[in-house]
Amino acid sequence: MHYSDLVSQIKAKQSFLCVGLDIDEQKLPHHLKGTPNGVVDFAKAIIEATQPYAVSYKVNTAFFEARGVKGWEQLAEIIGLLNKHSGAPTFNIADAKRGDIGNTSNEYAKAFFEALPFDAITVAPYMGSDSISPFLKYPGKWAISLALTSNQGALDFQMQQLANGKFLFEEVLATTATWGTTENLMFVAGATRAEHIAKVRAAVPNHFLLVPGVGAQGGSLADVWNYGANENVGLLVNASRSILYASSGTDFAEAASIEAQLLQQEMAGYLAQMG
Repeated sequence: MHYSDLVSQIKAKQSFLCVGLDIDEQKLPHHLKGTPNGVVDFAKAIIEATQPYAVSYKVNTAFFEARGVKGWEQLAEIIGLLNKHSGAPTFNIADAKRGDIGNTSNEYAKAFFEALPFDAITVAPYMGSDSISPFLKYPGKWAISLALTSNQGALDFQMQQLANGKFLFEEVLATTATWGTTENLMFVAGATRAEHIAKVRAAVPNHFLLVPGVGAQGGSLADVWNYGANENVGLLVNASRSILYASSGTDFAEAASIEAQLLQQEMAGYLAQMG
């Protein structure tokens, strides 16, 4: 999906919601837990229930990789479901956080852009440009580089202040942004550090930001919008647990739909401010 297509979908749906598919087998509704196709059935119902309100889905691959061959088969089924959209296409992200020496990253890129045809993959930039460049060679595909994450451990390195007065994450951003363009490179900026999103936006004014941490982690959508939006919106705001596990009963899909719609309605209000 190209930049202009993503912006068009945001405007059409009046939403910049990304639904996170972090599917924990232990948290499945009781009637699906332990069933042969429980994970895929759950994912299918969530996707169908939220698709009117979401422009993107982020599949956390760890929850599938942990299940071995069965998990990879489930992952393939789910990306198949996401790509067989009945209406507007969604922007589908493999949250895999890859990043290794060039020839290894080449194989990761094949895995997540060819064998499993995602639109984007999250990457870690620590090993430098040659670890990210293989993901940037696919037209219409995206690398989403970690910039400022929402976990407590982010304080260990990302928030370290350098001699020039900048935080380490700002230096990483400035360098990483030179490796790609607004058409193939996004950045992760955690909602629980909303006041710092302004620094991320200042460093990459035209790039899209993927923002986790809204919902169960307590991040504020209003703060994300105020600090992070640009003239093309430039945001994909992810919510996972608050939508996936809105109910543990047979009405889980309906509850997920309600949660997604509430976020979409709030987003539509912000989009209306743009005129």
